[in-house]
Amino acid sequence: MKKEFLYNEIAGNIAHQIRSGVLKTGDRLPSVRMLSAQHGIGINTAKRIFLELESQSLIEPKPKSGYFVSMPGYMRLPLPEASKPLAVARNTEPNELIDSVYSNMARKDLTLFSIGVPSGDLLPLAKLKKEIVSATRGLKDGGTEYEPLQGNEKLRRMVAARSFNWGGRLKESDIVTTNGCMNALALCLMAVTQPGDTIAIESPCYPGILQLAVSFGLKVLELPTHPVTGIEMDAFKKLLTKMDACLLVPNFNTPLGYCMPDAHKKEVVSLLAQQGIPLIEDDTYGDLHFGAERPKCCKSFDKEGNVLWCGAVSKTLAPGYRVGWVAPGRYKEQILRMKLIQSLSATTIIHEAVGNFLVTGRYDSHLRQLRKTLQENYNRYAHIIASHFPEGTKISQPQGGLALWVEFPKNIDTAELYNDALKKRISIAPGRMFTLQNQFQNCMRLCIGLPWTDSLAMKLQQLGKLACNL
Repeated sequence: MKKEFLYNEIAGNIAHQIRSGVLKTGDRLPSVRMLSAQHGIGINTAKRIFLELESQSLIEPKPKSGYFVSMPGYMRLPLPEASKPLAVARNTEPNELIDSVYSNMARKDLTLFSIGVPSGDLLPLAKLKKEIVSATRGLKDGGTEYEPLQGNEKLRRMVAARSFNWGGRLKESDIVTTNGCMNALALCLMAVTQPGDTIAIESPCYPGILQLAVSFGLKVLELPTHPVTGIEMDAFKKLLTKMDACLLVPNFNTPLGYCMPDAHKKEVVSLLAQQGIPLIEDDTYGDLHFGAERPKCCKSFDKEGNVLWCGAVSKTLAPGYRVGWVAPGRYKEQILRMKLIQSLSATTIIHEAVGNFLVTGRYDSHLRQLRKTLQENYNRYAHIIASHFPEGTKISQPQGGLALWVEFPKNIDTAELYNDALKKRISIAPGRMFTLQNQFQNCMRLCIGLPWTDSLAMKLQQLGKLACNL
């Protein structure tokens, strides 16, 4: 165990030096023998460290010269273009494409680059099972009773406590629990909009949000969005008068993975409050930051109670548990009324188990490993895309989250690529799914939340070859 710890520590330290820029592209690393002597480890352990770093695409060997820091794949490729949707509300859903992609969700014979959740192999399943048993024993009547309407007290208390990490300063009484984040978003839309209203969102946007808005009879106004900073502020200001509500995913939005700068978040909150336009904030991905600190939320700057902040553990801990919440600010009574009508109570045992998991501190330990894995996966994906995808391919540079956005040259239709890839048992999410307008046909989203294996690398290379054929 001590040797394994030392191996991980040395490999992790070198990786950190590369990612932080202490070691730069082209820098030569110590030889295998030198690394062995420096740390008092065996030659085989030193070789294993270099192989691990090479598998992460952080270093590369040069014959008879040793190992050198390699150029990250994302640095070899340009960023996707900022989106330019039409400045009108259009509702044209690609239903057939969305239905086809999500019908593959449970297929075990496919490599699911298309579904944006972490693989079960990356989740603490054994620990979660123990918490379920513990919750069953600890709850009155084994958890068969309804929860209070506002939700599990322990879970609400822990969500509120964790809000101090991003300047939220929420109290237990500020939180209402829900059946996942989509349920939270649905309750918010029902509380602050009515059919015929116009809701502003980022473009591209998660398909579930688009479908939810359309199902409520809302007009969708897609906002021009930059792949690094999020919505274009000048365009946002010009379109304010067209909005009745706004729904944003400012932290590691899927599919672009950007993190909106704090100054933009603060300005958006202020502008919407001045106009009396409610802001629904989806912060499902906020805990999956690649940087040292969790980013602030729009809710961090909310002085009027105008931001309805939504979150969940669906993308971080247990997608199938459907554990979410909302801090609805001044709309709390409306949210409680909608919850009473729609669901009354969440699954008592599950919400108690997740509350227990947060209390123990195991969640933060799990998050540290998950974030590390996702960032390593992104580097590996970028390396293969740079080497095996068509010339002219562009990729996003996510600052967290589970998504990688790929933009091909204009002549490649990713709906066609989707059909070709399915024949090779690969599923992707074509870009047309992420808009209600006629755009993103040459784009796709890839999930980076899969365990990295030689087989996964081969599937990604195969996908690149299929794209080249198009």
